[in-house]
Amino acid sequence: MMKKKILIFTILIIGVVIALTGCIPGDGTYSSQNPAGFFWGIWHGWIAPVSLIIGLFDKSVRVYEVINSGWWYDFGFYIAIISGFGGLSLSRRKRTCKDKIKS
Repeated sequence: MMKKKILIFTILIIGVVIALTGCIPGDGTYSSQNPAGFFWGIWHGWIAPVSLIIGLFDKSVRVYEVINSGWWYDFGFYIAIISGFGGLSLSRRKRTCKDKIKS
């Protein structure tokens, strides 16, 4: 039973990674007539860690799309970066005053 769960989890992780790499920055889908916009900025911010790892092996892949709509793309990108990495602190257990006194 445990092996089946591990196999399903592995297949799920591989599927998610493949889905995330489908729209990475720097893949050549954007032009000056069709730049990446606000929502693509959010998406690229969410997948920035995956883009960073892929960029280590493929020089054409970047964390940030250079051909973008400007301020709106930047805004979406930074919203996603901040909410993604800031969200990690929400999952941590907050220490109460009693816990601080005990330690």
